[in-house]
Amino acid sequence: MTSTYVIGDYSVHRVGYGAMQLPGPGVMGPPRDHDEALRVLRRAIELGVDHIDTADFYGPYVSNDLIREALAPYPEGLALVSKVGAFRDDAGNWLPGQTPAQLRQGVEDNLKRLDVERLAAVNLRRMDEHEGVEAVPLEDQLAEMAALREEGKIAGIGISTVPLEMVRQAHESVGLVTVQNAFSLLSQDDRPTLEYCREQGISYAPYFPLGSAFEHMPKVVDDVTVQAVAERTGHTPSQVGLAWLLAQADNVLLIPGTSSIAHLEENLAVGDIELSAEDLAELDKAAS
Repeated sequence: MTSTYVIGDYSVHRVGYGAMQLPGPGVMGPPRDHDEALRVLRRAIELGVDHIDTADFYGPYVSNDLIREALAPYPEGLALVSKVGAFRDDAGNWLPGQTPAQLRQGVEDNLKRLDVERLAAVNLRRMDEHEGVEAVPLEDQLAEMAALREEGKIAGIGISTVPLEMVRQAHESVGLVTVQNAFSLLSQDDRPTLEYCREQGISYAPYFPLGSAFEHMPKVVDDVTVQAVAERTGHTPSQVGLAWLLAQADNVLLIPGTSSIAHLEENLAVGDIELSAEDLAELDKAAS
């Protein structure tokens, strides 16, 4: 199993860090412990993290402000990956920001908050699934993202929360370096997209890698087979679920989030875990 993969021009370790859990409850407001949030980010870098996933609408602004405060000036080779396509209102609602002008403003806001001139990659987060949202043509969005790349504001273009057909369309149009879709041991509907990305050399960063509280997406750590493999191998259920993801394809990049140093260290240890063929077969059988 390889330990690194590429996001465009950046070679990164396959276990990175997602900043979504740094803000307060509901991804709104300041963290419960500001200094601890800074310590988590600095510890991540100490442990070799060179891929941080963030967004200006986390907080909003909170994650990016913390990243800048903790890490700037940034270590050489650190890939800061963000996303655009949404914003938050004062009540914390997630609202679409899908027009080309809104995408551009989102990139500019990320650059300003993070205090960088260029982002390693920016994911276009489509929000077509929300009732009442007037879909903006994908080609119009991609044209704006390509313009931002040409201007040197972003190094690579990604896309998130889209079906395979849109991934294919986007890659053929502008060339993608990363895709973020929901995928886990117990929710594998997006496997065709993962396989397409593998064939095309596109990194694939699953969100909800251990499931979620949503009814249609069960929690991996609650699965009895996962728990049995964890007990047998001496790992935690979450480590087993994440290690299974790494075993699926070399282009899988993990971006688990946490506001705890202990949990951070547990997550990053997954990069050194290699499940046996028997373990993987048992897990695959449970997921089928």
